[in-house]
Amino acid sequence: MKLVSLFTGAGGLDLGFEMAGFQVVWANEFDKAIWKTFEHNFPHTKLDKRSITKIHSHEVPDVDGFIGGPPCQSWSEAGAGRGINDKRGQLFYDYIRLLKDKQPKFFLAENVSGILHPKHSKAFADIIKEFENTGYVVSYKLLNANNYDVPQDRLRVIIVGYHKNLGKKFKFPEPQKYKPILKDAIFDLRLIVAKAAKEKNKTNGESVIMSNHEYMNGGFSTIYMSRNRVRSWDEPSFTIQAGGRHAPIHPQAPKMKFIEQNKRIFAPGYEEKYRRLSVRECARIQTFPDDFIFKYNDIADGYKMIGNAVPVNFAKYIAQEIMRT
Repeated sequence: MKLVSLFTGAGGLDLGFEMAGFQVVWANEFDKAIWKTFEHNFPHTKLDKRSITKIHSHEVPDVDGFIGGPPCQSWSEAGAGRGINDKRGQLFYDYIRLLKDKQPKFFLAENVSGILHPKHSKAFADIIKEFENTGYVVSYKLLNANNYDVPQDRLRVIIVGYHKNLGKKFKFPEPQKYKPILKDAIFDLRLIVAKAAKEKNKTNGESVIMSNHEYMNGGFSTIYMSRNRVRSWDEPSFTIQAGGRHAPIHPQAPKMKFIEQNKRIFAPGYEEKYRRLSVRECARIQTFPDDFIFKYNDIADGYKMIGNAVPVNFAKYIAQEIMRT
């Protein structure tokens, strides 16, 4: 079954769907910092590099399904949360515009949990109604990727629509019994020395022993130090975010020490143990395979691509259910 991928990013969603037997034949991504990574890992997929607002439906191929996660910053609880009042939040309607004209068998849209915040309730209800009016029977649910073979706590809203002509409604897969932990994902990488980024957090390039196994330098803000940023080997990771400065601390370090409300410090005597997870470690936690190579000059772009991606295994579980039905 052939797919169109919108807001494709580095392709976590795409790879998960391809693992389930789908084929992504056409993708759209406007951020030029991502293009090299996508084209390297998906050489068989045509990549349209324009803003989705400039794309006409006749330029999009006829396929069985649409997948994609419209930009989530507008709906994030950590951000300004302007939602539909932000131009990025309005990009949902470009997704719907193309969906309405092409009428594939199904669609999937992914977004942050903040889209369910009460302040966005009317806007979210309107988006669901638009999907329904476009001709789809819609299901949505807040899921934790840790329940679907991903070693991190990551809450995301998944919206799936089946075309009304199919006479079906998507049912979300049941959570898996085993919830993976950091030890499952990156314990073996402790034997491969991660490199600190170069000056101004530029990449080490091919001089790293393992592709992308390098980490961001620089201080830790008071916001970062306001709470513990360390998860132990036997716990799932914190959510992998799109900013390298906010990457979790490697589990080799002890939990940060509480001083007072909104203030933690690194455990005295263990300061050298505290480093951010490397780009490759974050990719592992997002369940990207090691042969998926991230291309960048600024290490921040590597973290951003990975943090914005849908975890591959999470995407695969949902895709398998769509394929099955």
